[in-house]
Amino acid sequence: MENQFTLMKDILNKHSSLRKATATARVVLQNPAAMNAVIQKAVPKGDVFEFSRAAGLLAIKKTADVIPDCHPLPIEYAAISFSTEGLTINISVEVRTIYKTGVEVEAMHGAAVVALTIYDMLKPLDKQIEISSIRLEKKSGGKSDLKLEITQYMRSAVIVCSDSISMGKTEDKSGKAVIEKLKVFGIGNTAYEIITDDFAVVQERARHFSSLDYELILFTGGTGLSPRDITPEAIEPLLNRRIPGIMEASRSYGQDRTAFAMLSRGVAGFIKNSLVITLPGSVSGASDSMDALFPYVLHLFSVKAGEKHEK
Repeated sequence: MENQFTLMKDILNKHSSLRKATATARVVLQNPAAMNAVIQKAVPKGDVFEFSRAAGLLAIKKTADVIPDCHPLPIEYAAISFSTEGLTINISVEVRTIYKTGVEVEAMHGAAVVALTIYDMLKPLDKQIEISSIRLEKKSGGKSDLKLEITQYMRSAVIVCSDSISMGKTEDKSGKAVIEKLKVFGIGNTAYEIITDDFAVVQERARHFSSLDYELILFTGGTGLSPRDITPEAIEPLLNRRIPGIMEASRSYGQDRTAFAMLSRGVAGFIKNSLVITLPGSVSGASDSMDALFPYVLHLFSVKAGEKHEK
């Protein structure tokens, strides 16, 4: 029997975003004299708060060195604060970064080391000192912050533009990959079609699904530079409201993975109330574009739903 394991989670498809985490810990003393020494800065080993704060900052930065599954990441901000309540020292650690993964472990590691440092400095004064309640209080950032209840009511269409697939010479993989990506975000009501790389056909299918008030229409294929790649030319004249930033984000994301991303000519925008996005035809290109845009692009529908509610 072969054991397979992964030491670090693959975060290549994640976006960098502002991530925050706050962790807390408590150090409980039994000897009032020890607490008085802390407050009066009379502990023989030094200023407990300053020493433990320095230790905590080092621990935050070194988390990936001692926790195997943690990714090394830039620490943009860290703050450690204390409060006392009776014989209890309350520790709060806040960490922030702009990166692909969160900093909750860094915050908790910092809180733990602060507590251990306090324990080490006070154990000669209090033999019954104890550490308790190391916990994550809150975190923010990443996809988990997005509230997308609206997706369960959405209808989408995935249209594969390919002469070879429509003639049965090759099998569609990119369209099916896009559908699976949509399911992750709660969009399961998806129409699926395969059409030829024909200007009139592309326009007709776009108009068709828009007339049926499909919220999301995704074309995959026909965005490159071969003579039959006409999807952008067919879709662009139909857009009554273009959104250039969508494809700019997609190409920027793809450029970090392959230099060929700059050759994609995809366009995006609204045809009436339908958001239309043209994706590359390759499986990797379509998947990367979905990772680049979703679920963030779905915020458009939350905004539109809010506008309707206000009216």
